[in-house]
Amino acid sequence: MKINIYAIAKPSNDEFDKLCKEFMKMSSKYAKVESVSLFNKKIAKAQTLGEKEAQQSYSEAFEPYMNGYNIALDVLGSKMESFEFAKMIENSTVVNFFIGGAYGFERDFLKKCDKIVTLSDLTMAHKIANLVLQEQLFRALCIINNHPYHK
Repeated sequence: MKINIYAIAKPSNDEFDKLCKEFMKMSSKYAKVESVSLFNKKIAKAQTLGEKEAQQSYSEAFEPYMNGYNIALDVLGSKMESFEFAKMIENSTVVNFFIGGAYGFERDFLKKCDKIVTLSDLTMAHKIANLVLQEQLFRALCIINNHPYHK
């Protein structure tokens, strides 16, 4: 299984990134997990223009990566517990997660996704959302592979 996490974020190398890399390393015995930060001049400019322009720039950045089972993380998404989350990804060979930018997603982009999921009713910084997602992915992979981490 290959799991890709695409986020509208500037690349960094802080404590959150170190923790995310640790979860990716632990997950590597079950799946190849990769995290990609997408941010460019077009996104930066669009964010200064407004919500519609920003969302459109996010969609343009994400669309080339929509090959596989596509899951957007959005406040309007489905709530699920860890076993449901594991079941959602277990039969896919390529899973793509999308974390939107400061303005969220265009409704048209969400319609193109196979699933829309929320990690919480709370709004989180991108780095925290990425870390929570990484932990839940490791937990899901452990559930799928009957590893006792989940207990």
